[in-house]
Amino acid sequence: MERRSFFKKAAVSAAALTVATPALLVAEEQAKSADLPAVSWRLTSSFPKSLDTIFGASDVLAAALAKITQGKFTVKVFAAGEIVPGLQVLDAVQNGTVEAGHTASYYYFGKNAALAFDCAVPFGLTSRQQTAWMLHGNGMKLMRELFAEYNVVNFMGGNTGVQMGGWFNKEINTVKDLEGLKFRVGGFAGKVLSKLGVVPQQLPGGEIYPAMEKGTIDAAEWVGPYDDEKLGFAKIVKNYYTPGWWEAGPQLSFYVNKEQWEKLPDAYKAAWEAACQLAHNDMQAKYDALNPQALANLVGSGVKLRSFNEEIMEACFKATLETFEEEAKANEKFKKIYEDWKVFRNNQAQWFGVAEQSYAKFAFGKKL
Repeated sequence: MERRSFFKKAAVSAAALTVATPALLVAEEQAKSADLPAVSWRLTSSFPKSLDTIFGASDVLAAALAKITQGKFTVKVFAAGEIVPGLQVLDAVQNGTVEAGHTASYYYFGKNAALAFDCAVPFGLTSRQQTAWMLHGNGMKLMRELFAEYNVVNFMGGNTGVQMGGWFNKEINTVKDLEGLKFRVGGFAGKVLSKLGVVPQQLPGGEIYPAMEKGTIDAAEWVGPYDDEKLGFAKIVKNYYTPGWWEAGPQLSFYVNKEQWEKLPDAYKAAWEAACQLAHNDMQAKYDALNPQALANLVGSGVKLRSFNEEIMEACFKATLETFEEEAKANEKFKKIYEDWKVFRNNQAQWFGVAEQSYAKFAFGKKL
């Protein structure tokens, strides 16, 4: 990529770089003081360019790297389908087709269900809790051990916050209404919902709208109001459900090919880690800023905002517990991570119930 075009693209994400985190400043100083070679990587994303927030995390990463290293370490970002399909990012990084990728780890549930803990599992951690587990619990250690088997080094790459429950072509009033429903849903949630008669379909973001329009699927979940408005789901479906209990705090990840990571000078490794953290923080902040207006737009256009009722939520929770236990019995790697994650999750639930939940229940029921 030519330097001029790279910096023009990097300027799009300049706002994210105005917050100078300590890690970013340290990495920048290390890069300035070292005589470093030029490095150029390709990064393939699981997401289309039209989704500027979830895809945009890779642009934020690339812009930060360019700034820190004074243009010596550059990353060219490719959207889903430009190099490999959106659901083949892990394979592309593992095999060295590209140096890096940006994706959701639960897409690779079929390889090993334990990979989902790097993203989200049903009735799991919120965004803040997931970050806490990764950075100050055993999350990063455990996930790094697992990803090493795939020749990958993983890094936190954003979070959407609690997602919506999705778009349905009919009302869902009882558990029986789920039977036979062809539902685009990713990762672990599909296995849970299949216990209730749902037929899960895993599709990349760019393929959801045509599948719904053609009637190939009956329902679909993606992220939340900002992305869902962009993808145009409200044009063909009006029932919009909450909450996405399978994605309380889904974390996106940057993957790096292990051999390529080990070749990097230490200053570039520090630059990469600082840039990842910046992109991670920026995604959640951007979604939180943009989702309220997008939801208002959707409701204003005639979308019916609905909630899964208590019967459905209880049935889903019961099916989730059963699925966790079944997987833990059959999969030692899943069991190892699950046991650690479960203790952390239950401790977090106890603490958040003391302060966060009691505050939100009262305060957010009122308007200033």
